[in-house]
Amino acid sequence: MSDNATMKNTTIHDMTTGSPARLIMQFMIPMFLGNIFQQFYNIADSIIAGQFLGVRALAAIGSTGSLMFFVTGWLNGLSSGFAILVSQWFGAKEYERMRHYVAMSIYLSAGWAVLMTIGLGIANEPILRLMNYKDSIMPDVKAYMGIIYAGLIVTAAYNALAAFLRALGDSKSPLYFLIISAVINVGLDVAFIIYGGMGVEGCAYATVIAQGISAVLCFIYIVKKFPILHLKKENFRFSLPACGKLMALGVPMALQFSITAIGTIIVQGAVNVYGEDYMAGFSAAAKIQNVICTVFVAFGATIATYVGQNWGAGKVDRVRQGVRCTQIMILAYSVIAMILVFFFSKYLTYLFISPSETKVIEVSVLYFHTVFWCYPFLGSIFLYRNTLQGLGYGLVPMLGGVFELAARSAIVVLVAGKTSFAGVCLSDPAAWISALIPLIPYYIYVTRKWKKQGKIAM
Repeated sequence: MSDNATMKNTTIHDMTTGSPARLIMQFMIPMFLGNIFQQFYNIADSIIAGQFLGVRALAAIGSTGSLMFFVTGWLNGLSSGFAILVSQWFGAKEYERMRHYVAMSIYLSAGWAVLMTIGLGIANEPILRLMNYKDSIMPDVKAYMGIIYAGLIVTAAYNALAAFLRALGDSKSPLYFLIISAVINVGLDVAFIIYGGMGVEGCAYATVIAQGISAVLCFIYIVKKFPILHLKKENFRFSLPACGKLMALGVPMALQFSITAIGTIIVQGAVNVYGEDYMAGFSAAAKIQNVICTVFVAFGATIATYVGQNWGAGKVDRVRQGVRCTQIMILAYSVIAMILVFFFSKYLTYLFISPSETKVIEVSVLYFHTVFWCYPFLGSIFLYRNTLQGLGYGLVPMLGGVFELAARSAIVVLVAGKTSFAGVCLSDPAAWISALIPLIPYYIYVTRKWKKQGKIAM
């Protein structure tokens, strides 16, 4: 069967024709729901731990969010960067070359996962010591993260497979697999903790097993439904230049995720100084905000695929159209999110902790009342960062992460332990605004340059 015939019989979506707004919304909604269910792993762990194991367990698991973001964000950034080249060659209708890049991506993803499992397993406790974890909570956090590190190979597998599907315009299938695995995760949490009598380790085992199931389902689906992604022996012939191009996009994207995560780890370390109530309240707020931000993340992943395909097809005008309409949709959603967290954050926190824990709830509400006004800036980061990545530029998006890290670190150094908790909260708005400083001007420069020249770079 030819590649063109194969495309008619799969859920591949060519985003180089049709209404940009409609295509972006159709792609974004499954991405958003998929991100919700991906977040659900750690959220479910936090909810069950907080409700059945108490404040200390919530503080232990919830406070690992920034560290989890650092670790999984690196793998996610790598696979997203690799997928950009896949989407560009798909848009250019160079299917054989596309499959070669898929094969090289598999090599690189597996290699990184193994290296990270070994390195992070060795450095587990020293990292936690640097984050100011106290001895009372250290055993739980160390055990939880150790199991997560051991399961990074399945995390890398799912990220890579899902990224390949999204590169070809299929954002629905990864969603279905995440729904299934999220339900399994909750069931295993209940089984391990409530009925099995396990502590936080039960949450970690549930997460790894559920992620492994989503990776297996994704692989089976590609084998059965995506012949265009079926790889031959010659596709796996190692190519240093191809790996170099993949790393040139993947590593800056991974660094961008990791730089952002390092900033949140610094903030978490500052919060840990204030004690377990602040750790639990900040953790609950972070979980709620992560859910709210899944719309921004979904728009970012969508625009990367949209831009990658249209850039590969040489349609610069459609790139600019897509960015404009996405910016409008992000601003509209930001207003809704601002209203939601300002008036209802108290009640959302009840998901994670009993209403009787008034101090924890006060901390969560204080965080939201400090940062809510800056959501339009946060949403715009995902838009322009992913647009530039879709265009094939990895360095400037990473530079945006450097600006973000510098601003967040400066605020923490100035206020942590010296002022109230609200001062630490201001590190997020400062970081979000700073990240946009290199992104928007460079996007304008790049699109104007290529529009004038009437060509693209591949």
